[in-house]
Amino acid sequence: MSDLNIDIELDTRGLNCPLPILKAKKSLASMTSGQLLRVVATDTGSLRDFQAFCKQTGNDLVEQQTLETKMVKEFVHILRRR
Repeated sequence: MSDLNIDIELDTRGLNCPLPILKAKKSLASMTSGQLLRVVATDTGSLRDFQAFCKQTGNDLVEQQTLETKMVKEFVHILRRR
């Protein structure tokens, strides 16, 4: 994962769609333009959900990564506030 200066980290592990997106939307609303939000999710659909969310809202999807830890897949999404 790249060495970015993350402003807010959001843990949505264990939550299913649409909760990771809704929590990210709420966090982004409190941020200023250019700040970075890192979201960690376990919902496999979050990969495409965050791609669609960013396309619809104009926020930048800086990076996505899938991590496997102890038989659990985690999906990391880094968004830049528009």
